[in-house]
Amino acid sequence: MTRLKSTDVIDIGTGLQEYDAMLRARTGGTLLEIACHAHKVDSKSLSGRIAVTSIGIIPMTCGQGLICGFAEAVGRITAHMGFNTFITEHTDAAGMAEAFEKKAGIIMLADDNRFVALNIKKYKVIDNAVATARGFAAGLDMMTGGVAGKKCLVIGCGPVGQHAAAALLNFGAVVSVYDRDRQRSIAVHKAIHHQYDVRMTVEESLESAFGNHRILFDATNSAGVIKEKNIMPDTFIAAPGMPLGLSDAARAGIGGRLLHDPLQTGVACMAVKAAAI
Repeated sequence: MTRLKSTDVIDIGTGLQEYDAMLRARTGGTLLEIACHAHKVDSKSLSGRIAVTSIGIIPMTCGQGLICGFAEAVGRITAHMGFNTFITEHTDAAGMAEAFEKKAGIIMLADDNRFVALNIKKYKVIDNAVATARGFAAGLDMMTGGVAGKKCLVIGCGPVGQHAAAALLNFGAVVSVYDRDRQRSIAVHKAIHHQYDVRMTVEESLESAFGNHRILFDATNSAGVIKEKNIMPDTFIAAPGMPLGLSDAARAGIGGRLLHDPLQTGVACMAVKAAAI
């Protein structure tokens, strides 16, 4: 899991209205609507449950320690969606006890290894890597007018990449995967084939793959993977990775056909999934 920096999250809470407006312009939906599409949940039917669901966010000091502004950003995102949100005054185990004492229905917390939402009553764990992959796949589906029957390339075969490939397949896409470590690509192909009985293409050359795909899911955490020459007028990109995998020129060239954020989509999808269970 990529460790975010304070500078990645510190301003998130003050720009959520504007971010929703940008998402609506690019995809036709807000954060909440994209998250609901990711989990095939009706946003209107879920709104009543959201309004009565309390989310407790626990700051964690273990590992490399607190990320200044992280808990606050998560709290602002979930509150923006309509949840009753609070950040515990205490950290770690004391924070967990506080969240229980305040009767949180959902608890969100992160350390250096995992970022999770816990549905207390249902004993369910929602992992950020899965939620982020599904959220950005849903955003791609909405942004492109539907990926069903269309070729999609997933770049990077870590946890987010694997779940992104699965999510795109569930939306009906024809999926190819690429990782600079070919064995990781093969491992993802085998895992998904075993689970879904669907075959994907394992790309050997990224440049060749760019030539055959216009819908891209960048699941790397490497800057400059996608260059200006890889951007066509009909290219669409979802890029949850940090740092952004597009060069400056590629980012300028893609314009409004890009979905990228460090936290918002993943958190929204975690909260919706936890509430909808």
